[in-house]
Amino acid sequence: MSNLKEQVGIKAAEFVTDGMVVGLGTGSTAYYFVQEIGRRVKEEGLQIVGVTTSHATAEQAASLGIPLKNIDDVESVDLTVDGADEVDSQFNGIKGGGAALLMEKVVAVNSKDCIWIVDESKVVETLGAFKLPVEVVQYGSENLFRLFETKGYRPSFRITNGKKHVTDMQNFIIDLDLGRIEDARALSDELDHTVGVVEHGLFIGLISKVIVGRPEGPQILEKN
Repeated sequence: MSNLKEQVGIKAAEFVTDGMVVGLGTGSTAYYFVQEIGRRVKEEGLQIVGVTTSHATAEQAASLGIPLKNIDDVESVDLTVDGADEVDSQFNGIKGGGAALLMEKVVAVNSKDCIWIVDESKVVETLGAFKLPVEVVQYGSENLFRLFETKGYRPSFRITNGKKHVTDMQNFIIDLDLGRIEDARALSDELDHTVGVVEHGLFIGLISKVIVGRPEGPQILEKN
């Protein structure tokens, strides 16, 4: 599988050109994209500035010698390349399996263009089989949990090493086991208007291309 992930990571790097501000994604597939950008910076003299979507990616990029800036220090990002946990035919998707969804979404909404790189198992008809991560402030999080229970969303706190997982931004994650999301846009709006929710893993209308890793080679899907 890592071979397919590596292929799409390298393919996505072809869309990066000199002078770009590039959003560097997080996760096992984006890892290979960042590695390839690092190789191009070192071997081809590629001139870019990277903006990272997590502390882990920042460490990786710095170790490769990719020049970095904070999202607040750039006007906008030209292109962000990131992985996804699920993506549907409308290019809406779920992200946040790695708990970096808040930083990932901040970078995505400040990007002129976004490409997702996935293996074919992530391409679905309807979102929801993958649990939807919701990043919530710690204060009042148990009340939110109960609210989600009442709505039948089957919530669970993300746990790491026996404790509630704390994100890079010092929040908790509540994963919603929805099974099937009939209307992703409506659920996105509902969560956006829920006090205490900082951000959620539904990415709606942000993606222009999806590069899918397939055994016969990377497939580039373009938005209609």
